[in-house]
Amino acid sequence: MRYYDYMAPSVNFMGPGCIEVLGERVKLLGVKKPLLVTDTFLNELEDGPVMQAAASLKNTGIEYAVYTGVEPNPKVQNCLDGLKIYKEEGCDSIITVGGGSSHDCGKGIGIAATHEKPLTEYAGIETLTNPLPPVIAVNTTAGTASEVTRHCVLTNLDTHLKFVIVSWRNVPLVSINDPLLMLGVPKGLTAATGMDALTHAVESYVSVDANPVTDAAAVQAIKLVAGNLRQATANGQNEKARENMAYASLLAGMAFNNANLGYVHAMAHQLGGQYDMPHGVANAILLPTVEEYNLNSAPERFADLAVLLGENIDGLSVMEAGQKAIQAMRNLAEDVGIPKTLKEMGVKREDFELMAENALLDGNAFSNPRKGSKEDIIRLFEKAY
Repeated sequence: MRYYDYMAPSVNFMGPGCIEVLGERVKLLGVKKPLLVTDTFLNELEDGPVMQAAASLKNTGIEYAVYTGVEPNPKVQNCLDGLKIYKEEGCDSIITVGGGSSHDCGKGIGIAATHEKPLTEYAGIETLTNPLPPVIAVNTTAGTASEVTRHCVLTNLDTHLKFVIVSWRNVPLVSINDPLLMLGVPKGLTAATGMDALTHAVESYVSVDANPVTDAAAVQAIKLVAGNLRQATANGQNEKARENMAYASLLAGMAFNNANLGYVHAMAHQLGGQYDMPHGVANAILLPTVEEYNLNSAPERFADLAVLLGENIDGLSVMEAGQKAIQAMRNLAEDVGIPKTLKEMGVKREDFELMAENALLDGNAFSNPRKGSKEDIIRLFEKAY
């Protein structure tokens, strides 16, 4: 019998208005000056997430510095630029405000602040040797769940490859998921991050590393996405749909943080590194194609997915029910406006071979339920094209 661990932040705040606890929680950690890590857009929003975070810090007398250089698919240089401010301002902790890009960048800054080698040399699993500064993650999108995971995903512009630093040391001490911070998220980003959450939950559920604890989180996440993503995309001010999607994202993150992922993410990382493609869009386009490939490996699990996604499988064989799950994923992506093909996103066929080679080296590939060759991955890219 194999043993396993289960990682999550020590404290997780959820529900409308929970951003108010930020200052109090920072004070409890006993730090003196955090670096607030975010992007320019969020920093300039009047009464947006950054302003609300800053207000909570000021209310408790916490001095802080700000770094606003986070980019989508954060680059190594973003982390180094943030590290410079971290050192110049004498910071001792990190608060990330935003979606996955802010959280990953903040983790990268923390790694760079406590480790001597270039960030690229820490790619892999449990390569970190020193504790990071305390990290508090304030989440503003319902998708990546980086606020609760051990993953730090960065882009190396020298190679145009994404790499992942996976370590229990990366897990934030505190996560804050306030759905009211998500009301202004644009329709396209809502759709992409929501499909990212679904991909996390589905890949976790069919992963070779799934277990009853991760299943519990994945199952509930899939139900919540199926029942709320269309509504959250159609009306961003729908507070109930936003709250349910926040729960879905967090639960999916808890699931994949411990059950790991699969070929969808391994392939999507190549698209992000090569084309700077939005991660959620890459996942959404690949998800039905890859899971149809995986169907033979665990048909009963895919029959379960059909039910979780709201499909009626009465009278169907297990394989037929599994196919209904695949179609349900396609339907959801189409309903929320995700592009249908990689071709629409400017992907080039001549890159398939290199991306397939690198996808099989991605850490997520090892927990995929069906084991494939480079030729198999090329065919999957082609099918999604």
